[in-house]
Amino acid sequence: MEESKASVKYIRVSPRKARLVARLVRGLKAQEAVTLLQFTPNKPALIIKKVIESAMGNASDKKIKNPEEMVVSDVIVDGATMLKRFMPRAMGRASRIRKRTSHITVVLKSM
Repeated sequence: MEESKASVKYIRVSPRKARLVARLVRGLKAQEAVTLLQFTPNKPALIIKKVIESAMGNASDKKIKNPEEMVVSDVIVDGATMLKRFMPRAMGRASRIRKRTSHITVVLKSM
């Protein structure tokens, strides 16, 4: 069973939102996943689509035949570092805002 991977790091999207999109494509064929993500109206969908296309490109570089027929076996979304900001609140106080980032890894396997 041949395998191809691609990853992207420090993407400015919350891991929780990216995991919702990742569940949509897990287990689908790579080309079907790309088509589904093309019409999904979320920010993480475009990012995950590009990572799947990159994994398909890595498969063709490895001389794996039919990278479009490979299956998305795993989409791993991990939390990365947070950008920490402060917002002014009432009576001179400040509250913390955590702007989350993600690491996304896609693993394709041949049938």
